[in-house]
Amino acid sequence: MTYRPAMSDDRIADLRRWHERAYRAMSSAGEQRLSYLGLDLVVPPGVFAPTPTSDLLGRAVLDEVRAGDRVLDMGTGSGVNAILAAGVAADVVGVDVNPAAVEAATANATRNRVHATFCVSDVYSAVEGSFDLMVIDPPFRWFAPRDMLECAMADEGYAAVGRFFSGIDARLRPGGRVLMFFGTSGDQDHVLGLATAAGLRTEVIASRDLTLRGATVTYSTFRLAR
Repeated sequence: MTYRPAMSDDRIADLRRWHERAYRAMSSAGEQRLSYLGLDLVVPPGVFAPTPTSDLLGRAVLDEVRAGDRVLDMGTGSGVNAILAAGVAADVVGVDVNPAAVEAATANATRNRVHATFCVSDVYSAVEGSFDLMVIDPPFRWFAPRDMLECAMADEGYAAVGRFFSGIDARLRPGGRVLMFFGTSGDQDHVLGLATAAGLRTEVIASRDLTLRGATVTYSTFRLAR
């Protein structure tokens, strides 16, 4: 079924302008050295870096992860959430479609003296087994990405996040939980609808409003469970 955004043409145009500004800024960024929730991170060009609202998910990971959990960080980027989880849990897997992100995440785990396994994977293509905790910060926009960096920001027709939720029955263990970060600068109702269709209940556990150029976006971390 072809995805169609359930919003006005004016809203779509606003989001495209928002997206283009963010994409240009990230495309021009050089290597970044960041301190984030106690982590020392290096984010090379072409890899998505933590944003001013990313801590809403990072803090939720720290609150949620348990020592005995097997954890999957889907779309790991620079590895932040996998690394946070690996400070508590011994079995953590981080995957990303971007090989540069996997390389950066591996180096960042070593830099922060934790162990996690990272690999290139298109959603579940290289993932084995099932998990107690799954973490996902999916692309907010449904546009077609032009390069690997934009794959962290745009998922054409929400196809990848759709595959994440359609395959979750085989991946989420009984009693398992999903932490998902999303914002109203994307089609949040559609993405939450995918979670509901997968049999998951949604609960907002953290949120923050951010106003930029007169537009306010609400960013939220959702806890999803059966």
